[in-house]
Amino acid sequence: MAEKVTLYYFDGRGQMESIRWLLAVAGVEFDEVILKTREQFLNLLKDGSLMFQQVPLVEMDGLKLVQTKAILNYISAKYNLYGKDLKERVKIDMFAEGTRDLMDMMKMMPFLTPDNQKAKLDEMHSKALERYFPVYEKALSNSQYLVGEQLSCADIHLLEATFMVEEKCPSVLSTFPNLQAFQARMTSVPAISKFLQPGSKRKAQPDEVYVRTVKEVLGF
Repeated sequence: MAEKVTLYYFDGRGQMESIRWLLAVAGVEFDEVILKTREQFLNLLKDGSLMFQQVPLVEMDGLKLVQTKAILNYISAKYNLYGKDLKERVKIDMFAEGTRDLMDMMKMMPFLTPDNQKAKLDEMHSKALERYFPVYEKALSNSQYLVGEQLSCADIHLLEATFMVEEKCPSVLSTFPNLQAFQARMTSVPAISKFLQPGSKRKAQPDEVYVRTVKEVLGF
């Protein structure tokens, strides 16, 4: 029996959510150790689990994996979500980095003051409409997937990003028919449909409790 994957993070999205998405789509069961106290974090530091003194941390295949991109790339490569050759892989990386740039703007918002949240939301909305979504709309004009002829991590990250942006800006996809069709196709994939159901391990939007916990655990 395969060793179960264990995730160490807060009870929220943050940098771990894209990892949850990939594991869910790959059909990988995982456990979660939810960090709620400063002591838990210090214990991980003390036992040497956190190479760069930060989470997320993923235990799988006898490894203690840190650094979000490294974890995502490992999972993508292991579960055939990373293209068929080096040229496809670099294209996947370019698309994936774009969605991460967009999602990183969203991830920081809960930690900002209300005025700065509004400014960041306006910036994110503008960049989604003018910089990021047009690229993906064009890429999907004659293809079911962003790269090649099979599902990749870039597709999964894009789906996650569209949902995140829509939560704040519900009509953001109204002028992007290819993205709308992509979203519909992707949500019909059984593993994705399951992950989107209530009661799954997908996390809710960050709230005040999440923000407070992160600050307390990390000693902000």
